Amino acid sequence: FKWIAAQEIPPSNSLRKALRYIQLREKGLMRFLDDPKIAPDNNATERVMRSVVLGRKNHYGSRSERGTEVAAIFYSLLESAELAGVNPHAYIRQAVDAALDGREIPLPHEIAQA
Repeated sequence: FKWIAAQEIPPSNSLRKALRYIQLREKGLMRFLDDPKIAPDNNATERVMRSVVLGRKNHYGSRSERGTEVAAIFYSLLESAELAGVNPHAYIRQAVDAALDGREIPLPHEIAQA
């Protein structure tokens, strides 16, 4: 960050804008150094997003804004189940059964704790 501050770049240069973006987020960018639970990269998120992109390519998009919203909810639930150590397909089955029976739909982490 000292190197960034030392640079003399014209205001109209796009590199200056990029470096300013980094400077304004210094505290957040360095947070992983203080908390070992925070990963220094976002590889886990990138892996999750890969399945979303592949799904979108395989089913030719969602065709509507509402379809996109529904797909986002399902992807979120499936990935949350996976992260909680719950079989995603079994989770969806339990959620559907609960909805059909008029019961409260459990969240993946609640099933994992049971």
